Amino acid sequence: MKTHAQAVVIGGGVIGCSILYHLVKLGWTDVVLLERDELTSGSTWHAAANIHGLHDSTNISRLQHYTMTLYKELEAETGQSCGVFQPGSLYLAQTEAREHQLRLQEAKARLYGMNFHEVSRDEAERLHPLVDFDGIRCIMYEPDGGNVDPSGVTAAYAAGARQRGAEIHRFTPVTATEAQPDGTWVVRTPKGDIRTDWVVNAAGLWGREVAALAGITLPLLPTEHQYFVTEPIAEIAAMERRLPSVADRDGEYYLRQEGKGLLVGAYEKDVRFWAEDGTPQGFGHELFADDLERIEDNMMRAIARVPAVGEAGIKRVINGPMIWSPDSNVLLGPVPGKPGYFCCNGIIPGFSQSGGMGLMVAQWIIEGEMQYDMFAWDVARFGDWADAKFTKARVGDQYAHRFKIHFPNEERAAGRPVRTRPVYQMQRDMGAVFGLNYGWEHPLYFSKDVPDSAGFTRQPWWDVVGHEARTLREAAGIIDISNFAKYRVSGPGAEDWLNAVFANRMPREIGRSCLTPLIGKRGGIAGDATVTRLAEDEFWIISSGVAERYQTRFYDQVPLPEGTAFESLTDSWCGFNVAGPQARALLQRLTNTSLDTDSFPFMRSRTMEVAGVAVMALRVSFTGDLGWELHCRAEDQVALYGALLEAGREVGAVPVGSRALMSLRLEKGYGSWGREYSPEYWPQECGLDRLCKLDTDFLNKGAAVETMNTSPRERMVLLALDDADVSASNADATGGEPIFKDGVGIGRVTSGGYGYHVRQSLALGYVKDAAPGDAVEVMILGRPHRATILDRPPFDPDGARLRA
Repeated sequence: MKTHAQAVVIGGGVIGCSILYHLVKLGWTDVVLLERDELTSGSTWHAAANIHGLHDSTNISRLQHYTMTLYKELEAETGQSCGVFQPGSLYLAQTEAREHQLRLQEAKARLYGMNFHEVSRDEAERLHPLVDFDGIRCIMYEPDGGNVDPSGVTAAYAAGARQRGAEIHRFTPVTATEAQPDGTWVVRTPKGDIRTDWVVNAAGLWGREVAALAGITLPLLPTEHQYFVTEPIAEIAAMERRLPSVADRDGEYYLRQEGKGLLVGAYEKDVRFWAEDGTPQGFGHELFADDLERIEDNMMRAIARVPAVGEAGIKRVINGPMIWSPDSNVLLGPVPGKPGYFCCNGIIPGFSQSGGMGLMVAQWIIEGEMQYDMFAWDVARFGDWADAKFTKARVGDQYAHRFKIHFPNEERAAGRPVRTRPVYQMQRDMGAVFGLNYGWEHPLYFSKDVPDSAGFTRQPWWDVVGHEARTLREAAGIIDISNFAKYRVSGPGAEDWLNAVFANRMPREIGRSCLTPLIGKRGGIAGDATVTRLAEDEFWIISSGVAERYQTRFYDQVPLPEGTAFESLTDSWCGFNVAGPQARALLQRLTNTSLDTDSFPFMRSRTMEVAGVAVMALRVSFTGDLGWELHCRAEDQVALYGALLEAGREVGAVPVGSRALMSLRLEKGYGSWGREYSPEYWPQECGLDRLCKLDTDFLNKGAAVETMNTSPRERMVLLALDDADVSASNADATGGEPIFKDGVGIGRVTSGGYGYHVRQSLALGYVKDAAPGDAVEVMILGRPHRATILDRPPFDPDGARLRA
């Protein structure tokens, strides 16, 4: 066995073998995979191994499409069969919401050149004569859908990796992973030790245990999962072709042909957790006892849809473990604070995603970044707050609602609250409806009469949010922004360090602020922040709260100068944004500091007292209106909030939630990280190139220079949708909807909603081959809605109110 390697992959399931294969495919041949038992041990060998291309996330769809295409290429390359069957998949919609989801996915498929289209009932019956399509509103067909052989796919990845120079060692458990002072790792096994630059944890059911060897706690928990295979069915045996699979997600089961029978699996409400305290080391190819009564309701729905299931005997039952993250997405990426340690754990649709997942891991390790924005998969989306209690509650909810639609703006209650601020109870008493933001509860809107709900169309809270947004524009609003990430950088090297991290030049004058991008390895926008100089040697950074752990990776790449400190204030400081035309009048009642424009201009800051509370005040507002951000210590939050609300009553101000804030920033055309700003987008494509000072030497400057010297592939635009079309559907764009012009796909929406003050349905997105004034179509609910690309934002386009 080697003593040195560029990367060591731990885990010989389908994901570990895919990662190994893609590492060598991208050029690293000095790589090793270690498997504690036989390849496919754990979850891989007993998987149903269905494959499908479409997903609500566009980038996940791209990766699933890549995976499905890869399998036959892998067979040709290695000579190892993957057992690929692609008779197609039928997707059934029993409800209006499911129909909306499928039609939106069909529109995305058209935009990205994927094969997914609606078929008639007659055609569906021809494709699958055993299905009863009564009560089905809409049927979509994916010709490339199907299934693969789990062992065959794993063996093909392994063969491909070996052929290109990788080593695979079976029956080689890892006993320790030890970080070294020089940044490398030592992986210890009974057969010897390997020093490596990268440890890749792809240990499947043992992902928690392998992570613990490096002092890492992963939010993962296994459950039992059952499917069964019927005895041969005469109608199937008589056919000369294979039947398409059936995705009846409203029925909460999946169904496909297996041999001459049918395979039926279910995600039942009665969840069975397994190995909560740790996966047994001796577990390998074992199964649990059958317990079909637990999935009886799902089985009955399958029988009603495909009566042949009920007429056939059961040949075998598979009840095996699978391991979940709190949101059922993979935990992928370098672990913040653990350079050289990469996770790829908690994969559920492994055979639909294995190829794309392996490619993304290899790109990140070898090239420093993936080609797609995959924050939805990033291990950094969870912090220490995602403890065992939260994880169990969320995994139970995810399993029991596996096929439930993930609606725009949906907030699931399982496992909450986890983290709350001092004003939480006060806001609850005021009628706050809360959402989850990196573990924190934050107000979405305020109403004691309208509970939260989610759907593709406008929800009952739409009018409540509208009242908050209009009140802020007409008077003032008080927004809790405590979930923003906040950092302090202090010491003699603070300015130099910040200039070495961020693309903009740091303010030289005390009290000034600047907006600045953070550039990724490929030259895209890895983050955006407001940096404020509070003193000669002290700066504040304010940026996206959900991205705190993610962006820490970038900060860690630039060593702090001697005597300079970096400190996160997100937990210990809170904040409020007071905005609107009466914001100055409201605040002036509470402070002796002059707030007039000459004394306190736009993009300036100072420390001052508001209602006797010391705050860091910054004159800026994500609403695009006149406003101040006020940041205070957590112990002062209740006093400050109470004072702001009391003074606000005198000028007609109201508490405002984050949903209204999202509407207000759309009216101004402001982008948001994770939507309009991501590593996929270049500075000039999203209008941030003016903030990149190429005469300074910042992180990943070379990549920024290269992209900024290249013609933009597309540009961010603001669109106004046709009132009649939006009124007819009772729906606004929310994000992900394709944009067409003259029947040709030109882009997609990144975020959307209703501008309550300007009385327009708006959407931000990226397009190519289009210009302001052009008429386009936005595929809301999968149906064309007329829209116009705007030249200027509809609210305060010249910034007069912002700077008043």
